[in-house]
Amino acid sequence: MQNEGTTSLHDLLQFLVRGLVDHPEEVRITEIPGDQATTYEIAVDPSDLGKVIGKHGRIANALRVVARSVATRHRHRVNVEIVT
Repeated sequence: MQNEGTTSLHDLLQFLVRGLVDHPEEVRITEIPGDQATTYEIAVDPSDLGKVIGKHGRIANALRVVARSVATRHRHRVNVEIVT
């Protein structure tokens, strides 16, 4: 069940990732609820994978920090994974 916190987080992640890639129509974000935390799996076009991960994973880590920050405000726990 999605509530306001997770819906806005899904939209925020989608907005951020679509701004990074060359093929925004290929961005897919899957929300997987769990017992302890909700996991967001980000899938992009294979040619855009490096843009979402960044050098030394800096972009991916920044996305995780933003997601955790928003989730904390809504008293949720989240994980962000980039999948191929």
